[in-house]
Amino acid sequence: MYNAQVNPQTKFAKEYNLANLWRRKDIVVSPNRLFLLFFTNMNKLYGLDLFSGAGGLSLGAINAGVEVICAIDNDKYSSLTFKFNHPESKVINDDIRKIAANGILPQVPNIIFGGPPCQGFSFSNKLSRNTDNDKNSLFEEFVRFVTAYKPRWFLLENVEGITEFNSGKTIQIIRNEFIKLGYKITDKILTASDYGVPQNRNRYFLVGNNIDVEFTFPDKEEKKVSVWDAISDLPKLTNGDKLYELEYNGSSFLTEYQKLMRRNSKKSLQNFVSENQDYIIERYRHIKQGENWKSIPPELMNNYANLKNCHSGIYKRLIADKPSIVISNYRKNMLIHPFENRGLSVREAARLQSFPDDFLFQGTLWYIQQQIGNAVPPVLAEKIFKRIIELDKK
Repeated sequence: MYNAQVNPQTKFAKEYNLANLWRRKDIVVSPNRLFLLFFTNMNKLYGLDLFSGAGGLSLGAINAGVEVICAIDNDKYSSLTFKFNHPESKVINDDIRKIAANGILPQVPNIIFGGPPCQGFSFSNKLSRNTDNDKNSLFEEFVRFVTAYKPRWFLLENVEGITEFNSGKTIQIIRNEFIKLGYKITDKILTASDYGVPQNRNRYFLVGNNIDVEFTFPDKEEKKVSVWDAISDLPKLTNGDKLYELEYNGSSFLTEYQKLMRRNSKKSLQNFVSENQDYIIERYRHIKQGENWKSIPPELMNNYANLKNCHSGIYKRLIADKPSIVISNYRKNMLIHPFENRGLSVREAARLQSFPDDFLFQGTLWYIQQQIGNAVPPVLAEKIFKRIIELDKK
């Protein structure tokens, strides 16, 4: 039920119901010990992850020092992935609109975070960016849980397009909801590559607290992590490979990022590559790093009725010495390995999203690819949560 890294003192308090400990006659606890238990419990952050997906936000939170007590998500395979990687957290796989906010958690959270589904707000799906989209109402569910638990902190994450939806009125409504609840809020669009993630991924973050703290986001980092800094040590693969376990490529030199990703791993796992038809691979051969479908000879694109409908992210070969473009639906977009004529493997895409090598995804290849593409990069999340913890202690 609880994270394995829990403070023993806090774990003791949970097991014996801290609030009623003084009534227990079967346990003898000194006044100093009791005070320490209360103090420890009060100052630790216990997290509830809403719309958790595979758990990118939670992994960052845990690495920063938050104890994630529960995650809620409607997707079966994302929930299985979360449970597999965080076995001591409670995972509820259901529609959040059917879940009562009270009485479901083993402990009251003092930080709530999550990214309500973005179908109604994303630039990548303009047809669904309207106020009738049922997904948009899920923001109200996030507000409902914050209203019910009144945590010290909350963090809401979404696509950058949310700031422009409905001419900016939507985001102002969301801000006002939290202000009415007594939260002091700060929001910003952050680029993941500014915080140690090898990917130029922009995400919107809204952070609030009800303890009158002026929150500021972490400063940008000067050093960028490139695609090759991230994946050059991973094994060579070919189109369609489905190799669960392989040795790393044997290079004695590892970048700092690779050391971080391999910290708890001895081998590269989930080296799964989508199998593309021969004519797709032939298209890949014509594309150099940084180029896209426009480099493919027209006679090889005859199955496209109108090439004008192709966007710039289709058939994009990654540039080795720069951060990656956005890893979203990387199978659908046909993102290409910088040197090999194939798509990205699961482990390569996970690396570019900053998931460590011991983080394992559940489900079919298609579902795994979706989970990776939808996730918040854990390294970015960790740095935001560390800032929250730093300010919370003050």
